[in-house]
Amino acid sequence: MKLLLHICCGVCLGAPLKQLRNSGVDVIGFFYNPNIHPFLEFQKRLRALRIAQEAERLELVCHEDYGLYEFLKAVRPDDVNRCEQCYLLRLRAAALAAKAQGCDAFTTTLLISPHQKHERVRSVGEQVGAETGVRFDYHDWRPLFHESHEQAKKRSLYRQQYCGCIFSEYERFRGADPRR
Repeated sequence: MKLLLHICCGVCLGAPLKQLRNSGVDVIGFFYNPNIHPFLEFQKRLRALRIAQEAERLELVCHEDYGLYEFLKAVRPDDVNRCEQCYLLRLRAAALAAKAQGCDAFTTTLLISPHQKHERVRSVGEQVGAETGVRFDYHDWRPLFHESHEQAKKRSLYRQQYCGCIFSEYERFRGADPRR
């Protein structure tokens, strides 16, 4: 099977990629994350991904444009459901890239994080798969979270402190989500 793997960051790539390859899956990486802010944070995460990509010899379709305005336009109209809108923005791009690359399916490393809204990622992935005709390949990689982080430490990859968006940065360092 040929699969497009949406990659949220280099840290989360390691264990899912290993598992997929061990299962005989032909993986193409895909980096599209207009949610990552500010600009210097985006650059750090992109550099970390490039290090991981080289170490893993991974074919990668990479959007290196800083997507501040695109992200804000997508999530701002629905502030309450901004995470879902963010997943939709990224996973729709992944599904379309999978179709363009001739992949059988797509998935995302977002499924490794215990900090993401796992069921929302899954439901958005399935919705986008149905809309685009490209199957969403669901995996619960949360048990591999620490393994992936250990691999990242060994490679001295930059390890971020928040999901990426300016809202989560504020909530992380302020200490609470003001919407709750």
